[in-house]
Amino acid sequence: MVVVGAGLSGLAAASHLCGRGRAVTVLERDGVPGGRAGRLDVGGYRLDTGPTVLTMPDIVRDTLAATGASMDERLPLIRLDPAYRTFFADGTSLDVRTDAEAMTEAVRAFAGPREAAGYARLRAWLTRLYEVEYAGFIAANVDSPLGLLTPRLARLAALGGFGRWENAVGRFLRDERLRRVFTFQALYAGLSPRRALALYAVIAYMDTVGGVFFPRGGMRALPDALAGAAADAGVEFRYDTRVTALERRGRRVTAALTADGDRIPCDAIVLTCDLPAAYRLLGRVPRRPVRLVAAPSAVVVHLGVSGDGRCGADGTAHHNLLFGRAWHTTFDDLTRDGRPMRDPSLLLTRPTVTDTALAPGGRQLVSVLAPAPNLARARLDWDRIGPAYAEELIEATAARSGLKMRMEDVLHVITPADWRRQGLLAGTPFSLAHTFGQTGPFRPANLPRTTDNAVLAGCGTVPGVGVPTALVSGRLAADRITGAVPS
Repeated sequence: MVVVGAGLSGLAAASHLCGRGRAVTVLERDGVPGGRAGRLDVGGYRLDTGPTVLTMPDIVRDTLAATGASMDERLPLIRLDPAYRTFFADGTSLDVRTDAEAMTEAVRAFAGPREAAGYARLRAWLTRLYEVEYAGFIAANVDSPLGLLTPRLARLAALGGFGRWENAVGRFLRDERLRRVFTFQALYAGLSPRRALALYAVIAYMDTVGGVFFPRGGMRALPDALAGAAADAGVEFRYDTRVTALERRGRRVTAALTADGDRIPCDAIVLTCDLPAAYRLLGRVPRRPVRLVAAPSAVVVHLGVSGDGRCGADGTAHHNLLFGRAWHTTFDDLTRDGRPMRDPSLLLTRPTVTDTALAPGGRQLVSVLAPAPNLARARLDWDRIGPAYAEELIEATAARSGLKMRMEDVLHVITPADWRRQGLLAGTPFSLAHTFGQTGPFRPANLPRTTDNAVLAGCGTVPGVGVPTALVSGRLAADRITGAVPS
């Protein structure tokens, strides 16, 4: 059994296959595991160049348990409280707590008793949405739209899952600031809250109800823990190994061929590389009635700043949302007009709030993420405009958060051009947008029709984008090979 790629989906696939008695070899082009959950060390700073928000730890726990490993031993997690600290253009701020009573009281103090009651109803709705969706839609292989015709679909429709996310949240909350807190996650799905299906509000459940966590040592500790547990269970890892072709006999893949001239035989193969690369290896791109739509990309600026980075009396937290005055026009900039946000909303992350070992003594590690149009939507010359745009982001972040930061503090900048150089579709780390035509059984399938023993995994296929879903994708790929294991 061969798995191509040691990203999160590849590590999950290898773990579950190994746990089910298969001999597994993982081929990874980089020298370390992680894939999009990347890392970079600069001058004593330990940067996470991929995802920074970790939710749904039970999925991580299940992945480790597949190889007999304990999450408590392999990957101790810290629950972040607040999950986010939000800053609004009117000067107000709100801590997003995952404890129901604490968040209800925070909303009451922030926007009054009516909004607090609305939040309580919203939380209950998000919980029901998750309970209906997870087992039947997110964590199961569904081969056709007919496979969705179950009682769960009726319950999802009754909950309003096929309406619009923004309208669904608006049924519970009138305060526009609060609506942003529970709809900004639509960007993870690659859409505006006005266009995203309400069923994707399950993402808001994952972080605002389920909680946000952080592993000691940074996000890189997640792939390290998964790879270490899998290796101890017998999975063979070959790093710095690039797969260039697949050997075939009829409709079956018989071996993976590497750039070093090695031939690794297999009776089945899991491809976790980005979809275009996987299709090139398979020799065929599936025909679709409409072209694939990529999600927006991002510009990320990593900085090392001095001091403790206090912001007024309260300070910035581990994760901070800095909202601009604009909202709907922000999504128009990204998804319709193909331009950098004119009034950006930003994610400011300070992991050294939780783990001081990620930076040298007396210094803080900071990252600023700004959503940006992908390269299919706007062919901007990011190598030319990137430095100036990074400076704009730094100035905006400093003004809104009070955090002292300068261009001289920059450690690393990642733009859509850099994502493209990594081989990612349209220069975006977020793969395909979750439009209706790219949701569930309409998303590119994980079972290519032209090959009998190849399976796809990763954020370009089912169930979609994100750390939890990447891990689920790997398990779904293993299910395709061995059959699903009863939970």
